[in-house]
Amino acid sequence: MKKSLISCAAVALSFSLTGCTSMFNKHVEWEVIEPENYPVLTAVGYAPVTSQQGQTDAQRTMMAMRASKLDAYRELTEQVYGQQIDGEQTLANMVVTNSQLKSSVEGVIRGAKVVKAYPVGEDTYVTELALDMQRVYDLYLSTAKPQRIKNVTYY
Repeated sequence: MKKSLISCAAVALSFSLTGCTSMFNKHVEWEVIEPENYPVLTAVGYAPVTSQQGQTDAQRTMMAMRASKLDAYRELTEQVYGQQIDGEQTLANMVVTNSQLKSSVEGVIRGAKVVKAYPVGEDTYVTELALDMQRVYDLYLSTAKPQRIKNVTYY
């Protein structure tokens, strides 16, 4: 009985030691994964000048410039993250009585550049944006380091 208890303890000890040591006998080298190509996304935003709030034409023009830039950013965000659409319809006696459609977009855009901002006609302001995904990737690397295993060395 004593002999079998000692042999069981020895077997359990050997399993526990070999299980732990394999975790500490290696060195893992990582490398950064880089995409093969980088697209450039473009977006155009529009805003009417006369519909803006402001006391003077200059103030309304400035507000239209801001609104067109925000509209262009919204379009870029739709391209990067997509758009969420919620719909609802109510039927009564097989006739549509109420129909609603809601759309929303949410995301963070970093690295976009204003390509052009200009008036079109007398009442519209346009802003063109470009988002170089190479720049987005570089910004991403500065915050989150994506990695994959490059080499494993066992000791």
